[in-house]
Amino acid sequence: MTTWLDREMYPFASHYWDAPDGKMHYVDEGTGHPILMLHGTPTWSFLYRHLISGLRDAYRVIAPDYLGSGLSDKPQGFGYRPEDHARNLRGLIEALDLKDFTLMVHDFGGPIGMAYAVDHPDNVRQLIVMNSWMWSLASYRDKAIIGRVLGGPVGRFLYKRMNLEFSVIVPSVYADRSKLTPAILAHYKGPFEHPLATEIAWIYARELLGSTDWYDEMWSKREAIQDTPALLLWGMQDAAFGPVYLERWQTVFTQVETHTFSNSGHFVQEEAWEDALPVIRAFLTR
Repeated sequence: MTTWLDREMYPFASHYWDAPDGKMHYVDEGTGHPILMLHGTPTWSFLYRHLISGLRDAYRVIAPDYLGSGLSDKPQGFGYRPEDHARNLRGLIEALDLKDFTLMVHDFGGPIGMAYAVDHPDNVRQLIVMNSWMWSLASYRDKAIIGRVLGGPVGRFLYKRMNLEFSVIVPSVYADRSKLTPAILAHYKGPFEHPLATEIAWIYARELLGSTDWYDEMWSKREAIQDTPALLLWGMQDAAFGPVYLERWQTVFTQVETHTFSNSGHFVQEEAWEDALPVIRAFLTR
């Protein structure tokens, strides 16, 4: 029972796809050229609510919740690795018969979505990337330390017993913490009422390094998307994925447009959506 969900803040019809391991929730609003919006952790399609509302007048906007996130099922026995989510994403794309769509990614949505893009470049018309990655993080000292600590037994304890995700991590990557209002925070914490939720969140931390080989394989295929028009939208006060990650993305594409937001941290969709929306609309028309 989602008593925490305010339909005035999230006024979208719920749709479900029967993935092999459980029901996968998604938003499907508007008509026209399709835009597929992919979230990271510990977020879900609620993250994109402003962009969904701002684009559905002219586009078909699809925003799924991975298994374990948001309003999707949280089945026991599912792997919850980014590779597992990417496999389900491919199934959803095929089930919805999405063709020649724009792919928008953020955080773990980067590797999850780019896994599809590098294998099906002819089906992805444009790419929009926000504070994310698609390569191994093992060479980044901060991520290596975080991955070893949070991805191990200590991190598992902190996630399960100390509510690390919401007491420390999410507030720390906002530029202005006042924008993380109690109502917004309640919608991110709501899915964590499920008994498996903290374990699932910890798996994401574990897979920062645990999926290194899979990231390496994806990165080796990056030439497949090098000529895909790309828009990079970057919150410059992101303590997790700062400008060095933006600079690496800029080396991937031959047609790339970059917009930075000095007033935003990790969550451009929350912190700077009013500035980002017209940039996105202009990019989509080109």
